[in-house]
Amino acid sequence: MKEVNSGDVLSLCKRRGFIYPSYEIYGGIAGLYDYGPLGTQMKTNIMDLWRSIYALEEGFVEIDSDIVGPEMVFKASGHAENFQDLMVTCKLCGEGFRADHLAKDFHPNPGALSKKELGELIVRENIKCPLCKGDLSEVEEFNLMFKTKIGPGSGRIGYLRPETAQGIFVNYPNLYRYMRETLPFGAIQIGRAYRNEISPRQGVIRLREFNQMEAELFVDPVDKRWPRFSAVRDNKVRLVPNTDEVEIETTFGEALDKGIIAHETIAYFLWVTQRFLTKAGVDPKRMRFRQHLKTEMAHYACDCWDAEALLSYGWTEIVGIADRGAWDLTRHMQYSQADLTAFKRFDQPQEVERKAFKPKYGLLGPEFKARSAKVGKALEAADISLLKDGKVELDVDGEKLSISDKYFDIVDVKEKVNGVKFVPHVIEPSHGLDRILYTCLEHAYTLGEENYVTLNLTVDAAPIKVGVLPLMGKDDLDKKGMEIDRTLRERGIATYFDDSGSIGRRYARLDEVGTPYCVTIDYEVFENGTVTIRDRRTTKQVRVPESEVVHVIEQLLHGRPFEELIAKV
Repeated sequence: MKEVNSGDVLSLCKRRGFIYPSYEIYGGIAGLYDYGPLGTQMKTNIMDLWRSIYALEEGFVEIDSDIVGPEMVFKASGHAENFQDLMVTCKLCGEGFRADHLAKDFHPNPGALSKKELGELIVRENIKCPLCKGDLSEVEEFNLMFKTKIGPGSGRIGYLRPETAQGIFVNYPNLYRYMRETLPFGAIQIGRAYRNEISPRQGVIRLREFNQMEAELFVDPVDKRWPRFSAVRDNKVRLVPNTDEVEIETTFGEALDKGIIAHETIAYFLWVTQRFLTKAGVDPKRMRFRQHLKTEMAHYACDCWDAEALLSYGWTEIVGIADRGAWDLTRHMQYSQADLTAFKRFDQPQEVERKAFKPKYGLLGPEFKARSAKVGKALEAADISLLKDGKVELDVDGEKLSISDKYFDIVDVKEKVNGVKFVPHVIEPSHGLDRILYTCLEHAYTLGEENYVTLNLTVDAAPIKVGVLPLMGKDDLDKKGMEIDRTLRERGIATYFDDSGSIGRRYARLDEVGTPYCVTIDYEVFENGTVTIRDRRTTKQVRVPESEVVHVIEQLLHGRPFEELIAKV
């Protein structure tokens, strides 16, 4: 088997209708691609597979939130200030580059270096512009979000979302009520996200407009067990822990017991991710999970892993699984003043100690006069998490008031309560749909003898499930083929009818786009009522009665081994 490179795969994608460069007739734009007919169907198939796992099997609910968001949302999320890459500009040709990408041959993990460290590395190694060999500027920060304006005139500052997750976080109160105020619960979203990448030069691996499939699981911070973990703890997994960065093969249970994986919920969703990727078509032998280094893990993260696939580009992140703690909901509470907590009821009333605001009524009176009592009561009822930069934002009779710490003390209070409010923690499996799709294509791409190309796509991902091929386009073979084709389509099976050229060339065309099975109609259909079913993976064939074609194809698509079918016949 010959070695595969990305150029071969992208060439096939363009030729056969999987992926096209966007705006190609105008010269194209780096980081933008369109999906053709087969690519669109394959993308839909992968989304449907992901939904079947998260929505049907795991019980997550799905939402669809807006793409454009107001600036305050992204200030709360940290994107407005911190969502940036480090870049350098060529002083000669003016082209911009990701600084860590230029340094990849000079450091094992340049993405973990600071701005200062990257700049020193570029100078020390005398790194030049890869296009014209010109000198590079100092390292600078570049915010990746697309900025826009909401409404006419001065309008409101807005951004195209750089991820789909914020739409779930800001809808937490609605989702919590919908889920009958019970934890844990999960929400998913599939949609477009936008990042103004500095230098996207890896095909569909780094895009400016891309598709995400994100899940947000809201859990109790003190209980991160997962009831179904015991059923998967003995499954094998390949891990690269951040302790020594050496790949190991172990089980999910062993990794949890040794403290490599933080808790059961992270371990379980690593398994869910591995199962999904394998069913989609990622080669298990070219897949692993790499734990984030301490230097690259977010300060609020308890644990974070990347599912990586080995591609012609090297090991590439395609999914991230993180315990984000209470960061997201806490930040949105601080900026929106909304209540994004959950409530846990105790079996028996308990005495608890908490921090609370104690109003200084002697100062509130002169300042707020008749409203001072209401302001004081609002302070007493406010959650301490609302304190930000020495101030508390309150809503008093519909008016927003900013109360400084001049008007209150923070004290410890004891009280008997029936339950406790808390900010849920978030476990986030975030899937890059475009990267997953491309990985499936590259891992499926097989170049055989005489440059015969086969895409060994899984049944779940394949855009065409069955090719329907009359041996000849005459003698009513074509009519019989159309009847079978229509019957399969009526049962929801994606087919492709082809009566043009030799049967060998038609098999080759369908092998090249990953079609798992072909039904060939020859003259025996009129003699003994049988047709041929061909398996792409083995190229073996078996004759079955025409009346059983749909039933047999459905069995094959649901996992019945083709060898079993041959043995039965």
